Amino acid sequence: MQNQETNQAIQANVRAALAEDLGPGDLTAQLIPAERMAHATLLAREDAVLCGQPWFDACFKTLDPNIHIHWQIEEGASFAANTTLCEIHGNARAILSAERPALNFLQTLSGTATITRRYVQAIAGTGAVIMDTRKTLPGLRVAQKYAVKIGGGENQRIGLFDGVLIKENHIAAADGIGAALAAAQRQTPPGISIQIEVESLAELEQALAAGAQLILLDNFDLDQLRAAVQLTDRRAELEASGGISLENVRAIAECGVDRISIGGLTKHVQAVDLSLLIQT
Repeated sequence: MQNQETNQAIQANVRAALAEDLGPGDLTAQLIPAERMAHATLLAREDAVLCGQPWFDACFKTLDPNIHIHWQIEEGASFAANTTLCEIHGNARAILSAERPALNFLQTLSGTATITRRYVQAIAGTGAVIMDTRKTLPGLRVAQKYAVKIGGGENQRIGLFDGVLIKENHIAAADGIGAALAAAQRQTPPGISIQIEVESLAELEQALAAGAQLILLDNFDLDQLRAAVQLTDRRAELEASGGISLENVRAIAECGVDRISIGGLTKHVQAVDLSLLIQT
């Protein structure tokens, strides 16, 4: 799952998190003798999916390159409450100073992976896929999109630079669906996806007539989704978005859409409850 972009994000995220928390130095950790070693365990307090090991490890290893972290649960694996996730051996000051930044990453990314996994499981067998959006926590876009993949979902564009999504405001500014699509088709480099958002079946017909290949159906109800799938008749890929929950996602998938995008995967994050305990 790690590529150059992810590795760069890990280093940048960890540097920023440690600088934010430690500043010129950890005043409380200085109470511990500099040479003291410690053993700590990471415990789960609830059921979840593990995600964020690379960020967690980097927090500790930045402060103590010789620290040893032994994971008992693999990245992407589900675990139950009261499971020991890993054991840490190393400099006591480093463990204490890295604890909160490391847990912040692991708890947040595990939260994203966990909710993504629940959505993926909810639509299993339908043929639809769960997608993320750009509604991410500032500074953590690559990390959260990594977590979506770990949870079994798929990534949309990373940012405004690697994909075109023509939304209602673009359509208004460009003087209509046809004009906006024509400009996109004329100006977008090869290999870059072009998607357009529609808010009604009439707008869907306009988008199809203008040659749209990827269409986002914004806040369509179930009847509208079924009608959209029938009207499109496989001429374009359809994505449902807006008002999606675990309670209705399967019904949406069963309408026949290809993709379902959910901003809440990365926007409404419920951090997983984890505890790091020094063993005495």
